[in-house]
Amino acid sequence: MPRLTHLLWCAVSCACLLLSGCSGGGGGGDATTGGNQAPGQKRIIFLTNGDDPFWTTCEAGLKEGNVTHDLAAAGLRAVMDRNSDGVQGQIERLRQYATQDDVAGVAISAVEADNQAIVDELKNLQAKGVKIITVDGDLDRQLFRNARSFYIGTDNIVGGQTLGAAAKTLLEAKGVSSGGYAQFAGFTNNHNASQRMDGFKQAVGEAFTEKTRDSDQMDLAKARDNVRNALANHPDLVALVGIWAYNAPAIADVLSEAGNRDKFVVATFDAQDLAIAAMDQGKIDVMVVQNPFDMGVQTCRLMKAMITGDQGTIDEMFPNKDQPDGDIFTTGLRVVVPNSDSPVKANQFDAKVVEFMELPAFQDWLKKYNLTSS
Repeated sequence: MPRLTHLLWCAVSCACLLLSGCSGGGGGGDATTGGNQAPGQKRIIFLTNGDDPFWTTCEAGLKEGNVTHDLAAAGLRAVMDRNSDGVQGQIERLRQYATQDDVAGVAISAVEADNQAIVDELKNLQAKGVKIITVDGDLDRQLFRNARSFYIGTDNIVGGQTLGAAAKTLLEAKGVSSGGYAQFAGFTNNHNASQRMDGFKQAVGEAFTEKTRDSDQMDLAKARDNVRNALANHPDLVALVGIWAYNAPAIADVLSEAGNRDKFVVATFDAQDLAIAAMDQGKIDVMVVQNPFDMGVQTCRLMKAMITGDQGTIDEMFPNKDQPDGDIFTTGLRVVVPNSDSPVKANQFDAKVVEFMELPAFQDWLKKYNLTSS
């Protein structure tokens, strides 16, 4: 049920202009302590899986959602809590929320989809009446679906398939019909990472062999080391795939130092500012870009509806909620290529799901709304 339209991408209001003032640190006081809060106001806390520029754009969406959906009128306020301490950081923050009576809802991008301790803390919050959703990174849907009510974010299988299809086109254009590829992510057992990697594998085709999936635990130095090790251990690699935002510049940096960029197709997720610069310099061939701004806006919309009992809005967002996967609200995707010389073309993708852009147009869009990444 994708919802990508031109208007959705362009409906970024002046709240985005506040982006330059958004917090870049982990765990702001408003999120963790309720500071600067009106009497009787309840918090909706968005708990991230890390501290990345991706979340700055999402936080701008939260700010817009507070206004657009008038959370204050319902006695609510949505704030972001940036977790930079991995799994344990999420566990500790969830435990802290459980001691605070003003927490009405938690939206979490889970570091690990199958982490029992995270699930236990979410269920503990649910037992206290706190509404729980996942955003961007879901829990294991086979095992722990009941630890959250809904998921908002990218259809990660489709995202991976989109990136895989683009990579296959690029490889074939280079005359490469077989070979290996390596995929890199913060945590390979994270829900969005594993689904993206599985989708990529499906779409790139059986002629190309996945040699490794390497996790870096969100350590930027290790992210670069993983790329170096993959190049050393798998001499038949023809493509390098960055699954999390910072993996893209890590790949670009290592290939620059190795001086062998032309040997590989580089296909990545998200559009960190360093990745945008790397594509502009010819170091990245294609990016699949998510819509974190809308993730923030829709989090406010859904959480307000859940907390206030607005069943009409819930039904509008999830018209098939009683059917398999009806608890998923999908935000859209963009495919970004360097320029018109790219063999990847718009007609390869379903325009209802994917918006295709060349880098200059994408950069213009970012500048228009004072954004540096997406």
